[in-house]
Amino acid sequence: MALEHPAYGQLRQVTTTASVVLADNPGQMTLDGTNTWILRAPGRSDCVVIDPGPKDKAHTAAIVAATGGEIALTLITHHHHDHTGGIDRLVAQTGTPVRAKDSEYLRGGTDPLVDDEVIEAAGLRIDVLATPGHTVDSMSFVLDDALLTGDTVLGRGTTVLESRSGAFGDYLRSLDRLVTAGAGKALLPAHGPDHPDAEPVVRYYIDHRHERLTQVREALRDLGPDAGAMAVVRRVYADVDKRLWLAARSSVQAQLDYLRTEG
Repeated sequence: MALEHPAYGQLRQVTTTASVVLADNPGQMTLDGTNTWILRAPGRSDCVVIDPGPKDKAHTAAIVAATGGEIALTLITHHHHDHTGGIDRLVAQTGTPVRAKDSEYLRGGTDPLVDDEVIEAAGLRIDVLATPGHTVDSMSFVLDDALLTGDTVLGRGTTVLESRSGAFGDYLRSLDRLVTAGAGKALLPAHGPDHPDAEPVVRYYIDHRHERLTQVREALRDLGPDAGAMAVVRRVYADVDKRLWLAARSSVQAQLDYLRTEG
């Protein structure tokens, strides 16, 4: 019987080339846990790993078991610890080189990831897309049959944006890229369940962001143009668990910056 999501510590086949090992680190920000994706071309024993996941011995052991240690390359979607904490243990046990946009996470003499580059490894062709918004270093990866989005698009709910200036505009542009890249391809997110077609999920994200932006704009009309992010959160996210308000504040700050600088 085929495994279904969530299945902790077990290799679950999702597409012809992609399988996943789910880390046992569930939480409000990680949903069911961190998905470590293992990409393997038909007929090949070596593979590419996307995100080693948290610093957790059991999770690393599950990745090593699932790959047989034959990891031609490991790619990082972004720097958050629940994606990168397991890098050094995985490198120590398999010798895998590691690539990321942020040079802090490079291993094995590799170069930083570059937008629009094409990676050929383990018999796979992987197109690289820079998709900032959740973080400035967020990267997505495109296969023939799948789109791997890190935390830029999740399998359930929506993601948190950086509060930095320009993050919201960056994110809208990232979603526009992904809706095109993901048409007819499976969505393989870093958290939450996979989906057979990425396009409708990304379109929902676009609609949701524009809806939230309208709500923030309306809140400013009531609260005044200089209202702070938390005051807006209290108005716009009144029906959301207050434990998530701090994270929502980051996204709202990004939207306030966008409205005050780009309209």
